[in-house]
Amino acid sequence: MTTYSADLDLALRLADTADSITLDRFRARDLVVERKPDRTPVTDADLAVEDAIRAVLTAERPGDEVAGEERGGTDTGAGRVWVLDPIDGTKNFLRGVPAYATLIALVEDGRPVLGVISAPALHRRWWAARGAGAWAAPTGGEPQRLAVSGVRELADAYLSTTHLGSWVEYHSREAYLRLVDACWENRAFGDFWQHCLVAEGVIDLAAEAIVNPWDVAAAQVLVEEAGGRFTDLSGKPDYTGGSVLTSNGLLHQPALDQLAR
Repeated sequence: MTTYSADLDLALRLADTADSITLDRFRARDLVVERKPDRTPVTDADLAVEDAIRAVLTAERPGDEVAGEERGGTDTGAGRVWVLDPIDGTKNFLRGVPAYATLIALVEDGRPVLGVISAPALHRRWWAARGAGAWAAPTGGEPQRLAVSGVRELADAYLSTTHLGSWVEYHSREAYLRLVDACWENRAFGDFWQHCLVAEGVIDLAAEAIVNPWDVAAAQVLVEEAGGRFTDLSGKPDYTGGSVLTSNGLLHQPALDQLAR
């Protein structure tokens, strides 16, 4: 048992609730899709998931704050805040690609202390809490403790990002391609999944030029509890920094050096 055992139990139940909603709406012919002011899509499932989670949190954690992608709220850096992304990978979800997840994090005094990432269409869930390690399990399967890889050289490293175009607008395409050229292999698994793969030790680096806090709060706990490292692209271990690099730790500084503009 850890300090956050009861909170983790609650977060896993919240993920069950979210999974039942998203699976019911996944590839639904009547899925409602709208465009937000920032031109990113939102579906009826995104809204339904966040509303359902907020309802449970209001009932069971009335003293906690909630900040979600769709319904708002702010992590002020003080107290306990649940940070929610009802569907990370909405573009995948609305096109019927199974690589989407609900992300649930508990942030305490500005630091993520608990994270659950649930990807029901991939039949997999990841979770972590401070001091309790990082874990994953297939649907209905036994949990396995996670550990990052032991790869020590960029020339042997497996790298992922979300969208190459974002590097043009938010950082430097040339800097990212410099890192690509320094690594052994690269893919674009994208969004939450790549950070989970870092925690699992099956890839070594995941970099994103632009993220929101709800995109990565849960991933920070997962990667760090798996023995890895999480920072923004300036090297600050802050999930609100607007960018992210996750790694096995051994490759983190060499990757930051390649990404420096």
